[in-house]
Amino acid sequence: MIVYQATKSKFLHDCDHDQIEDVVERAFVQKTQRYASQSEFKAWRNSLVAMARVLRDTGIPDDIGVGVEFGIPQTAKRIDFILSGKAEDDTPHVVIVELKQWSTSRISDKDGVIIANRGGRAEVEGTHPSYQAWSYAALLNGFNEAVYESGTGLAPCAYLHNYRDDGVIRHPHYAAYLDKAPVFLDGTDELNKLRAFIRQHVRKGDNGALLYEIENGRIRPSKMLADSLAKMLKGNREFVLVDDQKLVYETCLAKAAQASDARKQVVIVKGGPGTGKSVVAVNLLVELTKRGQLTKYVSKNAAPRAVYKEKLAGHLRQVEIGNLFAGSGGFHESQPNVFDTLVVDEAHRLNEKSGLYGNLGQNQIMELIRSARCTVFFADDDQIVTLSDIGRTEELERWAHMAGAEVTQLELASQFRCAGSDGYIAWLDNFLGLRESANTDFDRDSFDFRIIDSPVELHALIREKNRLNNKARVVAGYCWDWKSKKNPDAWDIEISEHDYKAQWNLDKDGSLWIIAPDSVEQVGCIHTCQGLELDYVGVIIGPDLRWIDGKPTVFPESRSRMDRSVRGWKTLMKDDPDATRERLELIVRNTYKTLMSRGMKGCYVYAS
Repeated sequence: MIVYQATKSKFLHDCDHDQIEDVVERAFVQKTQRYASQSEFKAWRNSLVAMARVLRDTGIPDDIGVGVEFGIPQTAKRIDFILSGKAEDDTPHVVIVELKQWSTSRISDKDGVIIANRGGRAEVEGTHPSYQAWSYAALLNGFNEAVYESGTGLAPCAYLHNYRDDGVIRHPHYAAYLDKAPVFLDGTDELNKLRAFIRQHVRKGDNGALLYEIENGRIRPSKMLADSLAKMLKGNREFVLVDDQKLVYETCLAKAAQASDARKQVVIVKGGPGTGKSVVAVNLLVELTKRGQLTKYVSKNAAPRAVYKEKLAGHLRQVEIGNLFAGSGGFHESQPNVFDTLVVDEAHRLNEKSGLYGNLGQNQIMELIRSARCTVFFADDDQIVTLSDIGRTEELERWAHMAGAEVTQLELASQFRCAGSDGYIAWLDNFLGLRESANTDFDRDSFDFRIIDSPVELHALIREKNRLNNKARVVAGYCWDWKSKKNPDAWDIEISEHDYKAQWNLDKDGSLWIIAPDSVEQVGCIHTCQGLELDYVGVIIGPDLRWIDGKPTVFPESRSRMDRSVRGWKTLMKDDPDATRERLELIVRNTYKTLMSRGMKGCYVYAS
C-alpha cells in the first residue's frame, strides 16, 4: 500500500495549491479507514514541505514517481518517502528517504543505535536513521517480487532537514550504516548533495510505473525462522532486525557482556504474537555462541525446539545441536551461574515445578535466573494458555529482584506476522473479548481472514494452500478427547452436522507436526504450534468459546477431560470461584488468540 502516489510535478502542484498534509491525510483515511495521529500529521506538514524544496530542481525529472508512506509487505513498517525512475543505463531504481525532524542526538555504544528525541518523547535509544533506511530497503527487497526479480536498484538515505552537523549523527561509530545509507542534513550544501544523490539514481522518469508495479507486485515466499536456522549458525544474515527488534537485540548483547557472578542481569522482553520474539531470541543464541559465551535457547514448549533440531540435522553434530537447546524443566539441579546467558523464549509458559509428575525443583523462573549470569526472558502475558503457566512479566520481575539481579524491561511492538496488520491483532482482542478496542475491523486486503461455514470447507482450503510449500495447517481448541491414542483407527474430532472427522496430531508426528509432510490431514493443538508460524492457519473454535447474543462467552466444561492445560479447574472453583473463573476465561481466549495469530498470510475460522 502507498498512501499517496503521484509524479514529481503533481506532488509539487499539491504542495503549491493545497496543504500537502491535508492531501496525504485524506488519502490515509481512504486507504486505512482510520485517522492519522497528531504526530503523523505534524511530520507530514514539516517533512513533506522540506522534500518539496529538494525536488524543486530542474535536474530531477518532472515525471519521476513520488510515494508517501509506502507500506512494506508483510510488515507494519512504512517508508516515509520513495522516488522511482531509471538510472542512466535504464535500469529501474528506487530512492528511499527516511525523514526525521530531529535537531540533536547523542551517541549510543550499541551498534546501529542512537539516542534522540522521538515523536515528542524524552531522549530514548532507537535505530540510527541510516540503519533504519537501509533495513527498510532490505525488507522491501526481501518481501517484494517486483523489486527482487526486476533487479531494481534500491538507494536508501535519510534526510534530517532540521539537523545541523554536530559530529554525532555522522560519527565514525555509525560508518558501516552511513556507507549503506547516507544522511543529509540542514543547509544549502546538504540540500544540493541530496539532490545530487537523487539525480544519480533516478536520471529518467517513469511516471510512477515502478511504484505501481511494486505496490501491486506479488509477495515473495515468506522466510520461516526454522528454515533459516542452519544458515544463521553458519554466519549468514537471514533476517534484518528492524527498529525495536534491533534495539532489543543490541541491548541484550550489551547486558550479556556486562553480566558477572556479582552483577547478574535479567532482561524481560514483552511482545505480542508476530512481533519477532523468536527471531530476536535465535539471533541472540547465534551471536552469543559466536562470541564464545555458553548460551542456550530455552523453552517450556517442546515443539519449537524439536522443529529447530530437525532443521539442523545434517548441518551440525547431534551433540552440538543438543548443547544449543534445552527445556525449561532441566535447571533445578544446575549450579549457580554455570551458563553465561540463557535465552528463554515463550517465557509465559514457564511452570513452577518440573518433571513428568510436577514434583521436581522449586520454581522454574528462579532456577533459570540462578543458573546464568544473564537471563533474557521473551514473554507475552496474553499467551498464557494453561493453569500451570506462571511466567507473567510481573512474576519474572519479582524473582529477578529476589535474586539481586539488575532488571531491564524492553518491548517489541511492530507486527511481522498476520501480513503486518497491527489492526488485525487489535481486532482479534475485540473479537475474542480479551479487551475492548476501537478496531471493529481491519484491512481485509492485506490479510486473508475468512469465517468459514463448514469445517470440511475449512480443511479443504488449508489443503489447497498447503500444496504450495507445506506451510498451512488446521488447529483447534482442545475440546475433543484423544481417542486415537489408544485406537489408531478412531476419530478424535467429530462434528456430525457437517460429517467432519479428523484425528489429533499427537500420536504420529508429535512435536514435529507443524513440518511433517502428511500432517495437514491432522489437527494440531496449542501445544504443537505455539512459538511457531505458518503461512495459513485454519482454526476450529470448539464449544469452549461460543457467541451468546453476539458476545464471546467461555464454557470451560466443554474442554476435553484429557486437556492438561485446565486440569484441576473444578477443584479450584470450589476454593476460589471468582479468581479461577477469571483465569479460565483468559486461558480459553488467549488460546484462540494464539491459534489465530499463527498465520503470516491468512487465517480461516470455523466456530462449532
